[in-house]
Amino acid sequence: MNHALLQLDPLAALQALQAGGCWLVDVREAHEVARAAYDHAQVIHLPLSELERRHAELPRDADLIMACAAGGRSLQAMQYLLHHGHTRVRNLSGGLGAWRAHGLPVR
Repeated sequence: MNHALLQLDPLAALQALQAGGCWLVDVREAHEVARAAYDHAQVIHLPLSELERRHAELPRDADLIMACAAGGRSLQAMQYLLHHGHTRVRNLSGGLGAWRAHGLPVR
């Protein structure tokens, strides 16, 4: 599978979130989210360290955009979910760093 095709830049991710039927899944740890978080109503926080145990909590009837600080952990999470039957999963290229660089909302 070509994972490059499953990458979204921050502006495309924001457009998908605004269109609806989509969730941004932040896989960073709680202490990272406490310092800075994606500021959007459609965010689910599910740390990568808990993904194996909790992945069934994620909706299968919505698009999921996996996100982290720089894009590495979210790519791992995307691969895990694809391997476990999720079909509507993409990765936020560059993570929170790229999101901020595009001037998108952070709290």
